[in-house]
Amino acid sequence: MGDLAQNNDGALDWGSTIVKDDEYTILPEGTYNFTVESIERGRFEGSDKLSACPQANLTLRVTNPIDGTEGKVFESLKLHAKMEWKLSQFFTSIGQKKKGEPLVMNWNTVPGSTGTLELEINHYTKNDGSKGENNRVKKFLPKEQKSFVPGKF
Repeated sequence: MGDLAQNNDGALDWGSTIVKDDEYTILPEGTYNFTVESIERGRFEGSDKLSACPQANLTLRVTNPIDGTEGKVFESLKLHAKMEWKLSQFFTSIGQKKKGEPLVMNWNTVPGSTGTLELEINHYTKNDGSKGENNRVKKFLPKEQKSFVPGKF
């Protein structure tokens, strides 16, 4: 019946053939290069600590520099004054922001951007009471600024 390749938006129909298994890989804690695979605009509905606000849901592809293995990390950036430090950290990491300088966030240029991050393993309890773990961004690291040295390439 249906074929995934025929559905440009990724929607499956009831007779589609499926192949992919769970592809989620837990990477060891450490420093990784990342590429922003996608961004979705969402909404954070608020909590005791933070009022409702827009939220950027990022899918990051991280690459282990030692063996080349890749994994995906999902990160949500809340557009709230209390989280401005993390937004600055992210935009500095992808090279859009310079430390100490103001920046109008340009979300249209975020997909495909690259940077470096520190990854940690998050241990949590699932709704059914079982234990789970996933990768979480501990912090985004500043993009290295290339310095110009005359005569060197």
